[in-house]
Amino acid sequence: MYNYYVDLHIHIGRTASGRPVKITGAKSLTLTNILYEAAHVKGLNMVGIIDCHVPEVLDELEQGMNTKGWYEHKDGGVIAGEVTLLLGSEIEVYDEHCQGPIHVLAFLPTVLAMRAFSGWLKERVKNISLSSQRMYGTGRELQGVVKQLGGLFIPAHAFTPFKSLYGKGVKKSLTEVFAPDWIDAIELGLSADTEMADQIAELHRYPYISNSDAHSLRKIAREYQEVRMNAPTFAELKKALQQQDGRGVAANYGLNPKLGKYHQTTCERCFQPMNPDDERCPACGHHRKVKGVFDRLQELKTGGVPPKRPPYIYQVPLEFIPGLGPKTYKKLLDRFGTEMYVLHQATEEELEQAVGEKLAKVIILARRGDLSIQAGGGGKYGKVFSE
Repeated sequence: MYNYYVDLHIHIGRTASGRPVKITGAKSLTLTNILYEAAHVKGLNMVGIIDCHVPEVLDELEQGMNTKGWYEHKDGGVIAGEVTLLLGSEIEVYDEHCQGPIHVLAFLPTVLAMRAFSGWLKERVKNISLSSQRMYGTGRELQGVVKQLGGLFIPAHAFTPFKSLYGKGVKKSLTEVFAPDWIDAIELGLSADTEMADQIAELHRYPYISNSDAHSLRKIAREYQEVRMNAPTFAELKKALQQQDGRGVAANYGLNPKLGKYHQTTCERCFQPMNPDDERCPACGHHRKVKGVFDRLQELKTGGVPPKRPPYIYQVPLEFIPGLGPKTYKKLLDRFGTEMYVLHQATEEELEQAVGEKLAKVIILARRGDLSIQAGGGGKYGKVFSE
């Protein structure tokens, strides 16, 4: 049994021919670039690319299998050099039972299964070639198809104010929209952690996953998990989520929730923190606010005794470190190989030799969780302070 670094929520910005997939994704976020970045820059072992329902992406993937030595593992997933690619899709559900739109992730074991899913989905979305499309059908219908194809079904960034299960999607319970037995895990999102999510008793039965939701190469692995498996394959991940025979999520690595874009309630206009009961912003008088994840969970919490969970380890991605610009980032990668090594293994002495005493100290403080943080909200990330 081994521990593998896994990030299951990475978007494709453009196909190889330059066609947009995730409109808000970077042009450099191509399939080939993602696989290189994940393996050789970030140090990941498995990635979930959640725009694989797009026919051109599937064509590109099959071309890589024909020309680059990529191949499907017998237990699911595509082995692409040093990283395993899981074929995923992000879909928007907004049926008659929803209070607002909900994003979910579906993962299929093989290219053939994803082709079948793409064909089914094409009849229920406006544009099969784009990411995160609204599906015209029910949440339970979608779950049923994913399960028929042997897939995994996971609500995405489950607490964010927009397009999520608990943000606006349901009044109180996931059972309003989905069949609970057909959910395989809950994705926490950048503004929540294990302890926050466990305030909702109906979630105690599910494993939690923490993923980057990357819209650019640099954002890959800003959140991820360490998963204990025999091999980085679809079947092994499925067993890990079910905690079979010693497998499981060994640790979640993610932002301190305060660094997320939606942790606290803020004014929609000026981002001033607000009490969720305030009718107007105390700073600018604006009457609209964006409810933060922290305050939304205060409304939803139900108590109960949570299960024993793997540790949730707060991580400050290198791009959040004050004073660490692109040149210094490159210097660190040239010296240590991957971002994982810098974040988790490099000693303070090694870091000092690479980037100097001051910055090395900040990286070590970030690793220990000892940096001061100004909470984010309203779509604006939190900030880290070294002093």
